[in-house]
Amino acid sequence: MTVDTSQRLLTPSEVAAMLGVKVQTLALWRSTQRYDLRYIKIGSAIRYRAEDVLQFIERQTVSPASH
Repeated sequence: MTVDTSQRLLTPSEVAAMLGVKVQTLALWRSTQRYDLRYIKIGSAIRYRAEDVLQFIERQTVSPASH
């Protein structure tokens, strides 16, 4: 069986480290729906798909304006 790493579930701590924010910031984003960062709720546990986090980073990437 092959494991697809893009479907790996990440903890809030792992995602916070990837994004350079605090775990509390992720909780605030979830509660206010400030950003479209998808997450999975399993009971009281919050998890993020690696693929969704990478897509979120891509959407937040800003290219310099052409002159």
